[in-house]
Amino acid sequence: MPTAKLLNVEIADVSRLIYSGTCTKLVAPAALGEVCILFGHAPLLTRLMPGEIRLQTDSGEDQFFFVSGGFMEVQRHTVMVLADQMLRSEEIDGDAARKAKKSAEATLKRNPMYKTRDEARMQLLKALAQLRVLERAEMLQSKKPYR
Repeated sequence: MPTAKLLNVEIADVSRLIYSGTCTKLVAPAALGEVCILFGHAPLLTRLMPGEIRLQTDSGEDQFFFVSGGFMEVQRHTVMVLADQMLRSEEIDGDAARKAKKSAEATLKRNPMYKTRDEARMQLLKALAQLRVLERAEMLQSKKPYR
């Protein structure tokens, strides 16, 4: 069986390097939709939306990260992600994310101001993304299949 071709990946936010290593697959929330990057992917530069970055290491381990937004550059053998904020699944505070979600939903229901609603919508997207990353990490730990 042929050896899998690996991507070199570096993921960082403005304050630290989050991940540096190899993977067989990386999935990210690009501006126009979710993208899956494999070895040999065409060059790409895209803006990232709030969401989840998933990568599968060469040992088959899945890792999950929350990204608040940023940019991703893809070359044939490398992927570079520079994010505004990144969190590993174990760094996410689930209670804070649920509280932020509830607060953003309340603001969207009661506030007529466009700017306030836009900010609340972005907060809601970030909170939902954090909760999704936690959900996937918990499923992985309990070995349940993804939805």
